[in-house]
Amino acid sequence: MPKEEIKIFGGSTGKSFAQKMCDYIGIDLGKSEVFKFSDGNIFVKICETVRDKDVYLVQPIGLNPNDEFTELLFWMDAFKRASATSVTAIIPYFGYAKGDKKDEPRVSIRARVCAECIELAGADRIITMDLHSPQIQGFFKKPVDHLFALPILCDYVKRLNIDDLVVVSPDVGFAKQARNFASTLQVPVAIGDKTRKSHDEKAKVLEIIGNVKGKNALVVDDFSISGGTLVDIAMGLKERGAQRIFALVSHLMLSSSGAEKIENSPIELLISTDTVGNNSVISNKTKIVSVAPLFAEAVLRIHNRESVSSLFDTVPHSIINKPLN
Repeated sequence: MPKEEIKIFGGSTGKSFAQKMCDYIGIDLGKSEVFKFSDGNIFVKICETVRDKDVYLVQPIGLNPNDEFTELLFWMDAFKRASATSVTAIIPYFGYAKGDKKDEPRVSIRARVCAECIELAGADRIITMDLHSPQIQGFFKKPVDHLFALPILCDYVKRLNIDDLVVVSPDVGFAKQARNFASTLQVPVAIGDKTRKSHDEKAKVLEIIGNVKGKNALVVDDFSISGGTLVDIAMGLKERGAQRIFALVSHLMLSSSGAEKIENSPIELLISTDTVGNNSVISNKTKIVSVAPLFAEAVLRIHNRESVSSLFDTVPHSIINKPLN
């Protein structure tokens, strides 16, 4: 199908990412406007016809999750009321995925509530990346394309040519994903033993399972807000004889204070993606790799009725060989 029929729009925090996708595909970004009134109300407007079109809307739920989520719902409704044939919500980072279970009395399963609202507002399909828990896909009744940053991030790590590397998971919960990184990089894995006693974003690293003495370590996680876990693991690795320490997260959710912690830590380089436009992190220690081409490739395959899952097996060189930011 002609790629000119693809219509990609960007929400207030998704326009830069959407523009990168359009540049990869070779199309113009859809025209739209977002207003936020002084009382906090959000108003969205599509500035071109989308009747009988397959529409894709990019909006991460990240640094300002409540406004971004609300805006996403309004976009879904607007496109449906404008007679779009289908509407795909592209959510590079789905922040409320952290609320994936009822692990204490009288709490909401927030990820499930958000999934239902997005579908009720009009989404026919969802594309996202590195969910906090993969089973969250089951909260949606509509198709979910769950993309992975691993191939692109590992490609960058390989370019660094780090000797005696060991991949380190910050806790047991991320151990499976850490093993996937280690397998791709063909290096051993170590696991941190972390405990969290409250909801204050502070966790304590108790022990590190595995041999890290004399090795260079790559700490991997899906995201970090306070930077505390990454720094604690880095300190623990240094105490156990690790040499150079690197960190890798799929989503750059660091606060300004978190970025300062990383800056003053033994971590030599923090590698992440552009799923969240985070202007709080400006540092020579941070390297951002764009995954917008990967999302664009997924859109092309969906548009052409081709398999998206094959994209997980072999990422096209046109994506991983793109210049890095």
